[in-house]
Order: sequence, then structure tokens, then C-alpha cells
Amino acid sequence: MFSQTAEYALRAAAKLAANAGRSLTSAEIASEMQVPAGYMAKVLQTLARNGIVKSVRGIGGGFSLAQAPETLTILDVINAVDPLKRIERCPLGLPEHQQLCPLHRELDAAVCHIEQQLRGKTLADVVDSRQPNAFPAAE
Repeated sequence: MFSQTAEYALRAAAKLAANAGRSLTSAEIASEMQVPAGYMAKVLQTLARNGIVKSVRGIGGGFSLAQAPETLTILDVINAVDPLKRIERCPLGLPEHQQLCPLHRELDAAVCHIEQQLRGKTLADVVDSRQPNAFPAAE
């Protein structure tokens, strides 16, 4: 359902939430999350451009969350890299489907439900920030 980029962004954000107050390099995050380093660097740059993480260059630099884990929702992270797409018109393009047909109305309702669920959960809800290794590496 979610793209690999969204999955990697969530892993990175959760890792940073578990290490609140500490900067991590993209290489550290990539290694621990078992994600290719180049891919993770691009994901982190996208998260930085969209205000989810902040980056500091140089010695002692790295990435950290731009907001408190209690205010950053899972939906915020996903939408920063690969926004959920609502169905606004019937993709069949049939003239009689000026509004959503019953099938696409149901599909859009499902996307809406997922959106609501993800909007209601913060990184703090899914990560215990007292335990730096609370977010396991990918299998």
C-alpha cells in the first residue's frame, strides 16, 4: 500500500524519534535500518525540504526531527515523501461518471479512513523515546 520511499521515511523518522535530542548521520540511520545509504540520504533530504527533519553539516552534524515526536504524525511523514492520493473523479473517464461511481466512492472512503488513522497517530505513539533501540531494524 505504501511506497518503499514512504516506508524508509517512516523508519528514519521513528529512529530519530527514538533518539530525540541527538543528531544521527544518514549513514548511521541507513545502516541500522538496513536501507541503502544513497537511498536513505535522498529520503532524508526530502524530509528536510518538507520540514520533517533538520540537518546540520559538519562535525557533530546529522539529522534530527524538526518537531517534537508528539506533534509529528505518521501522515505528516508519509505526505512529505509520497502523499496519499484521494480519488477525486472516476478514473474510467466515462461521461455518465461525472461523480464518483459506487466502486470508486468506496475506494476513496477507504483511503479517507487510512488518512484519518495515520493523522491520529504521532511518532511518539509508536516509538518509546526512552529506549534508543526501541525501533527494530528491518528484517
